[in-house]
Amino acid sequence: NKKAFVELLFWKSPAAIREMTEGYGSLQEGEGASRSRAPPWTPQEEQELRELYWKYKEVEGEDVIAAILAHLPAPGRTRRQVVKQLVRL
Repeated sequence: NKKAFVELLFWKSPAAIREMTEGYGSLQEGEGASRSRAPPWTPQEEQELRELYWKYKEVEGEDVIAAILAHLPAPGRTRRQVVKQLVRL
């Protein structure tokens, strides 16, 4: 690719770099940025998150987020997702 030097002037994600080196269109469906997208929070999950926050926010000497993650009914949520959602709420 004779014009690859132009692409090097701009910030690239690891998925974009892999596509550049292996050929455009080489990414399979479900790879890259779309794969890392978190599922949206349902109203029931938001309500449960609120209840767990109010339950564990006053506990001394315990990590609130760790307690919420341990009791959150929806598996697969990360600490970062929970913190981001609490800030949004």
